[in-house]
Amino acid sequence: MEAIERFVSAANDILWGWPMLIALAATGVFLTVGLRFMPWRKLPEGLKLSVRPSRGAGDISPFQALMTALAATVGTGNIAGVATAIYFGGPGALFYMWVIALIGMATKYSESVLAVAYREVDELGNHVGGPMYYIKNGIGPKFPKLAFVLAPAFAVFTALAGFGIGNGVQANSVAHALEDNFAVPAAVTGVVLMVIVGLVLIGGIKRIAEVASALVPTMILAYIGGALLVLGYNYDAIPAAFALIFQYAFTPEAAEGGAIGGAILLAIRWGFARGIFSNEAGLGSAAIAHAAAKTDDPIQQGLVGMVGVFIDTLIVCTLTGLVIITSGLWSGGLNGAALTSAAFANTLPWGGTLVAVSLALFAFTTLLGWSYYGERAVEFLFGVKAIWPYRIIWVLAIPVGAVTSLDLVWNMADALNAMMAIPNLIALFILAPAVFAMTRNYWGAKEK
Repeated sequence: MEAIERFVSAANDILWGWPMLIALAATGVFLTVGLRFMPWRKLPEGLKLSVRPSRGAGDISPFQALMTALAATVGTGNIAGVATAIYFGGPGALFYMWVIALIGMATKYSESVLAVAYREVDELGNHVGGPMYYIKNGIGPKFPKLAFVLAPAFAVFTALAGFGIGNGVQANSVAHALEDNFAVPAAVTGVVLMVIVGLVLIGGIKRIAEVASALVPTMILAYIGGALLVLGYNYDAIPAAFALIFQYAFTPEAAEGGAIGGAILLAIRWGFARGIFSNEAGLGSAAIAHAAAKTDDPIQQGLVGMVGVFIDTLIVCTLTGLVIITSGLWSGGLNGAALTSAAFANTLPWGGTLVAVSLALFAFTTLLGWSYYGERAVEFLFGVKAIWPYRIIWVLAIPVGAVTSLDLVWNMADALNAMMAIPNLIALFILAPAVFAMTRNYWGAKEK
């Protein structure tokens, strides 16, 4: 078992090394420039469209699609991931999380546009889409052999990754948060989670979207409110925090993150890696949710899709990072969720409880969001007959994940996430001209 863990860990280091981070960043830059920085200029339009009444064909509203995508992305990365980035990369890592988010908006926009443009209606009447479908329907006519390999590869990696990052790891996070803070046994948490998630999944995407639309805005606003309260108490430390962020982002000196030195390259690596882990821009996962949206134009859902990156990283992750840096605890040896919890508790007596509850809710919604991603992946591979067996296995895996040590599962899921990105990035480069053309046509018609 130790040999397997070492192998997976080594493979994970390679898959999430500089080549992958550069590929993800280069894709974002390419799409941002090709779109003439439209995602930055049209962010207000995306925010407006996300709450507009539904128009056109689809299964859920644009807002529900956004909330379902956020349910899967706003998770442990926003609490533990930010702390890990600052621990290893210093405060400058937060700056590079901003950079990867800004260019990631173009990536998430393009994924959402393609998801709607090349989606299908399955035997049950559901609108299905995502990278496997835009590879099949967008690349397939011109490069059938390439699509024959890439589309099922993405679906396989997604279905497998879901059981790690979307199921076991999340169930384990909820169980630990409740056990450490409220003395709830992990086994009890696992069984209760299994029942609740099972009841939600019975209703399919519409029930998932309804729960996500009710829960996600509430939990994000509660977490943001707590973070703003901490920063309000420590307002005098905020200018110094920004000074540290920029100092460590551009000054080639050792950071103080634990015992590990951090030069500029370390800040870039951890900022990029944890930023991508948090918002999933480039992995293609959120496109699966956006494909189900009721919309009459792919561009409009693309604008809604990119809002997810803005909320996830530029708002939630930024607030987490500022709370950690202003607390002064970032160089004290704590890491992960423990560092974030201590930073909140340093100002608010109930700050640790807020972080624990937030972590549990974030992980629960991620369980729901990723269940849908995995479900659509197995449907692509085996048809609608595979949906119910997959749901049953998904639900039964939850209590197992709640009580199991998941270091190996985490590393395998991380590696599978990287493998998801490979076919998706190839598809984005090949289909980028179509995204650019659709975008030009949309704004050209709108401005006439």
